Amino acid sequence: MLFKELELIEPILNALETEGYVNPTPIQQQAIPLALAGRDLLGCAQTGTGKTAAFAIPILQLVCKTQIGGNYSKGIKALILTPTRELAIQIDESFAAYGKNLRMKHQVIFGGVSQVHQVNALRSGVDILVATPGRLLDLMQQGHVRLHDIQFFVLDEADRMLDMGFINDVKKIVAKLPAKKQTLFFSATMPPEIEKLSATLLHNPAKVEVTPVSSTVEKIEQAVYFVEKENKKHLLNELLKDQQIQTALVFTRTKHGADKVVKDLTKQGITAEAIHGNKSQNARQRALDSFKEGKTRVLIATDIAARGIDVDGITHVINYEIPNISESYVHRIGRTARAGHSGIAISFCDAEEKAFIKDIEKLIGQKIPVDRSHPYHSDAVETAALMSKGKAKAMIEKVTGGKRLNIGYGGPRRPNSGSGNSAGGAPKKKRYFTGHGK
Repeated sequence: MLFKELELIEPILNALETEGYVNPTPIQQQAIPLALAGRDLLGCAQTGTGKTAAFAIPILQLVCKTQIGGNYSKGIKALILTPTRELAIQIDESFAAYGKNLRMKHQVIFGGVSQVHQVNALRSGVDILVATPGRLLDLMQQGHVRLHDIQFFVLDEADRMLDMGFINDVKKIVAKLPAKKQTLFFSATMPPEIEKLSATLLHNPAKVEVTPVSSTVEKIEQAVYFVEKENKKHLLNELLKDQQIQTALVFTRTKHGADKVVKDLTKQGITAEAIHGNKSQNARQRALDSFKEGKTRVLIATDIAARGIDVDGITHVINYEIPNISESYVHRIGRTARAGHSGIAISFCDAEEKAFIKDIEKLIGQKIPVDRSHPYHSDAVETAALMSKGKAKAMIEKVTGGKRLNIGYGGPRRPNSGSGNSAGGAPKKKRYFTGHGK
């Protein structure tokens, strides 16, 4: 199928052609006609499926239609609500690209930066507003944003809104929206609270579901490296000696962990930056831009910060620490193998993390191959008894006085055992999996 078969107006088609887009993705094929027909939409889709264009393109066309129809007003006509700053910026960039030939004003607002520029833009009139919940509520309470003219509402990454604790903010915003509007609701997963929220927002919705979890990972080469916790930094350094790993996205569980990995890599002469919640918005954007441009070879991220990372050409995703939420694994590795390309996902697993690997395998419906040829393989870790997920989590995160304390890379250090080397030992010279020549 071609975009020109979707009954899109010429200005949008020309913009898509300029961007080099000819064939819509499955979710775009399904969602765009339904949205253009005025239907409420419930979309179940992972990142990397093209869902941003699936709602941005019809929104642009529908808002344009209201302008032509003589219903033009200065008020905001479309609101796109998304959980992270990075994702908000990228969505706004998509509206700019697809709507470049339209007389349409769009604006993005998010926290962590001065509101002055954002307020000035709102005062001059905005047709399409992309926002994160916190900053939007702030500006609404200050009287800078009114939502009474909203005709189109998009709630993006609803499950992540829940994960990040934004669901109450979302409900407050929704309460201020007009009853009569078209709503497009997107979520990668549908936990009970999200299902309940969708039921209150959507009226006779059409459901679009693409890329189930099991198939998301099929095109990605995956491997587990069993390794002692104290040897993870050495293993990462060794892995990155392979210059065929052009761009790598490395995941940690904590902000502190991300910063420590950057420090360790920098000492080895490897260009690396971290992106997480303690970084300013400007610093996060600079790091992301540098990674996109190839100036930074390795980007280290936490799950929350990485949600908005949409970068083509990432060859490797490395789970320096295994996520204790199985769905996060799918989101992580989905950053590679985008737009039809292949990708490599490598997970460093210590003894305490084996329970998380088991849960992940259950979710994706397949066993992740074990690579024993890497220089820091530990038989002791591989054969260690599988502790319960709850016990593993408790060892990684200690809760004291109601406060969650991060303890390094999770749990106490243990003496090295098995076939892995000591923290300062030289690695064995072996060929190991990096995704090449297989």
